[in-house]
Amino acid sequence: MANTEKLVEQLVTKHGVCRNSLLPVLQGVVKEEHFLSDVAMIAIAKALDLSSADVYGTASFYSFLDTEFRGENIIRICKTITCKMKGKQKIVEVLEDHLKIKEGETTRNGKFTMLAANCLGWCHKGPVMLVNDDVYPELDPEEVVEIIEKYC
Repeated sequence: MANTEKLVEQLVTKHGVCRNSLLPVLQGVVKEEHFLSDVAMIAIAKALDLSSADVYGTASFYSFLDTEFRGENIIRICKTITCKMKGKQKIVEVLEDHLKIKEGETTRNGKFTMLAANCLGWCHKGPVMLVNDDVYPELDPEEVVEIIEKYC
C-alpha cells in the first residue's frame, strides 16, 4: 500500500467513516504531505464513500488546504489593506530577496513556499506573517530573515 493511501487509512480510522470526517482527514494529509495530491483525494473519496468531486470541492474551497505542491514550511503574508499600510510590501521584498522566490513560489530545495493570504485576523498587529502555524505580528524587515532562519 502506498504511503499516501496508508496515511489516509490511518486518518479515517482516527476520525471515522462519515462526511464530517472529510475536513479533518484533508487537514491531516496536508499536515503530513504539505498538499493534497490527486492520489490523496481519490483515496479519501474511496475511504469515505464520497465522490472525488466532493473531496476536491471541499479541498479547493479552503485556502489552507493546498492542492498543489508546497514546501516544507509555508509562509503566508497577510495581503489586507491594513497590513499593506503598515509595511507588508517591505516584508515581502526582504523574503523574496532572501529566499530567491516570489509570492506563490517554492524554493528550489523545497524548504519554503511563500503565499499571499487573506486576513489572518491580526489587523491590530500588522504587518503579520504566518509560518506554518506560528504567527509573527508587528514585523519589521530587519527581523524577518532571523525568523525564517529558525526553520532552516
